[in-house]
Amino acid sequence: MTTPKRRRTWSAFGDVRRVPSEYEVVTHETNWTLREGRKVPFEQNPSSPANLWFLTYREGSPLKVDDWNAFRDPDQMTYRTYVGLQDDEETKAEGLLTQYADAGADAALSGGWVSVLGRLLAPGRYPLHGAQQVQAYIGHIAPSSYITNAAAFSAADLLRRVTRTAYRTRELQLAHPGSGIGENERRIWEDDPAWQGVRKAIETALIAYDWGEAFTAMNLVLLPTLDDVLLTQFGTVARANGDELAWLLSNLLAADARRRERWSAALGAFAVEQRPGNAEVLRKWVDRWSARADDAVAALAPVLSSAPQGAPAVDDVVASARAARSRVLDAAGLGAAGLGSAAAVG
Repeated sequence: MTTPKRRRTWSAFGDVRRVPSEYEVVTHETNWTLREGRKVPFEQNPSSPANLWFLTYREGSPLKVDDWNAFRDPDQMTYRTYVGLQDDEETKAEGLLTQYADAGADAALSGGWVSVLGRLLAPGRYPLHGAQQVQAYIGHIAPSSYITNAAAFSAADLLRRVTRTAYRTRELQLAHPGSGIGENERRIWEDDPAWQGVRKAIETALIAYDWGEAFTAMNLVLLPTLDDVLLTQFGTVARANGDELAWLLSNLLAADARRRERWSAALGAFAVEQRPGNAEVLRKWVDRWSARADDAVAALAPVLSSAPQGAPAVDDVVASARAARSRVLDAAGLGAAGLGSAAAVG
């Protein structure tokens, strides 16, 4: 009679001959719809709506990898580390808001810049909330808990931006009661031509049910493109117009965006490395959504270009946004995908 060989580590990780990290211990195979041996995600009739949805849009996705559990978030973010990080970041944000409120900084902003804030900053909570919903969906339907957790933290980051945008909207409304800020955002979002490309892109992303397409649309294309306009370029122009608070807050929130871009690019590169045919799948989606992103930025750019001071040319706004997207796609191993705004939007 032989004695089974004593394992050097936990069996869930196979014979890896090392102690798993804290990140792996708390993240590995925590999605119960993906438990080994299950034929359907949910303990229901195989033809129930929930099972059919996951079988169609997750298991049936053309983006396939033999073992999605082999993916790792470059930042190895866990709930514990995320909460600690964002507690520190929120302390910084609260300190900035208090400091500038005490100094009456909003009242000193020029009328021309307040007008830009009313059209560009305040309505931003609508697309951000739509992006947050898509991010939550990606996490819900993702084929690995390593992806689910990363997407969940990104959804929380976007909710943080919605909250900060709403807070700043109220502060600006109090400082400039006749500006329309705090009153006109829904009308601007629904009717202002500057926002209709963004609205179409975000609302279409909400019905991109295939998890791989939703991830590509939001994480590899739309958010990298729009964040360059609404965070990076906006922050630079804000500083030129004496709005140092907007510049500083944009820099703080941009750290969340960069963290999302890191894990998203890593996931794209992982998919291509594991199965080279995934490059064609991803490029098809990237080209489709890049055309929508370019249309969105082309319509939105004139608002930023109307700033009283330091206004960039419309073409420069568009070029910068496309370059930002290209950096993420390059990191994902997708090269020149999404560079042609003439790509089909079908």
